[in-house]
Amino acid sequence: MKTKLISINPTNLEIVKSYNIQDEAKVSDIISKSYEVQEEWSSSDLDFKLNCLEKISSILNDNRNSYANLMAIEMGKPLKQGVAEIEKCIFLCEYYQDQSKNILLKQNIKTENYKSYISYEPLGLILGIMPWNFPFWQVFRFAIPSLITGNGVILKHASNVQGCAHAIEDIFLESGCPKNLFSNLVIPGSRVKTIIENDYISAVTLTGSTPVGKSVASIASSNLKKTVMELGGSDPYIILDDANLNQAANACISGRLINGGQSCIAAKRIIITNKNHSKFVKILKKKLLTKVLGDPIDEVDIGPMVSIKARDLIHDQVLKSIKEGAKLILGGELIKDKGAFYPITLLDNVAPDMTAFVEEIFGPVFSITIASDEKDAIELANKTEFGLGASIFTSDIQKGEFIASKKILAGSCFVNDFVKSDPRLPFGGIKNSGYGRELSYHGLMEFVNVKTIVVNKSE
Repeated sequence: MKTKLISINPTNLEIVKSYNIQDEAKVSDIISKSYEVQEEWSSSDLDFKLNCLEKISSILNDNRNSYANLMAIEMGKPLKQGVAEIEKCIFLCEYYQDQSKNILLKQNIKTENYKSYISYEPLGLILGIMPWNFPFWQVFRFAIPSLITGNGVILKHASNVQGCAHAIEDIFLESGCPKNLFSNLVIPGSRVKTIIENDYISAVTLTGSTPVGKSVASIASSNLKKTVMELGGSDPYIILDDANLNQAANACISGRLINGGQSCIAAKRIIITNKNHSKFVKILKKKLLTKVLGDPIDEVDIGPMVSIKARDLIHDQVLKSIKEGAKLILGGELIKDKGAFYPITLLDNVAPDMTAFVEEIFGPVFSITIASDEKDAIELANKTEFGLGASIFTSDIQKGEFIASKKILAGSCFVNDFVKSDPRLPFGGIKNSGYGRELSYHGLMEFVNVKTIVVNKSE
């Protein structure tokens, strides 16, 4: 039986640290204590909660470099991207610090009754099942709104980033939040089912793959527990005839290379109309050749993949695509040096039935598909089981906005920019990319009891 969770540095494949797996009795005790603390927290003053939030921001700010270093060591994120991730967490805290009071105000409704209104009450303990690719951001974007609304948080983080998980737990404790209000469980994924079934768990949120999401949603639904699912994606980037090709290429690179392409909202399918295809490929290749691959502790654009297993899966998908007829322009060969590195790879002439188009490739692989015209480009963009994000590039911003709002099947659509999350805007997907929303007003409302209160005078 597995007794430890092990963190392995993907740069050199050395063990960073091992963590003793908590037994069932320990986990049960943690959840019970969190439940008791949450009941007290739920009735505490919002100003007290916001004061804790302010301290969390301060701790993040003071330790941004050390947290970035931890991410680099545990999952290979370049330092500058790690710092940016922490800064985004700070922005998130600041947003909810400014907006929570207004969002959570009771809403008076005029009826024939003496008094009627809507109040927003916490659900209880929220279980967050989180991935390794954005080990701080993914946790904070569900935990902060959950805690502000009076819920408690139970975290089941990815096994390979337990150092980050423990650091986050320490942040909440240091901020003045009650002990056990935010608790990290050191358990393997195989034990998630029993956690979901625990009577003290009120709801579940998951960021991860579509197969895992379906499994978790099934368990939760059988126990009548609400879920929010942020799952896989295969974001199309549509480049129309009148697009600024340099702008489009830069956006594709930013959207694809963040976190080494290991992102649900990465630019995974570049769909370009025939008119500019050859010119765009040349521009993109030239820009990609300037990007630096290496140790994430150094000044690089891309570090290693999260593991050898992940790297090999990417390579297998690339080889399958080439065998199916895709044209290899750049990369596509395994790097022999020690570590889970995979080169920036550019595939051209990717048809809709090829692996690089159909499957989600979780790595630095650029896949280019040629569309005959605008209509064909839109059809190709929607030809996927996923629906997380999309981008459209055109000099006609009215046309771009129309396509984004009316023609593309996705939770987020950007015009002349790469897809990214923002605390001020709701984030989530449709189809096999999941359901529910994080961030903004909508994220704050996901895990509350929208309670109707009606009061009449005694006769």
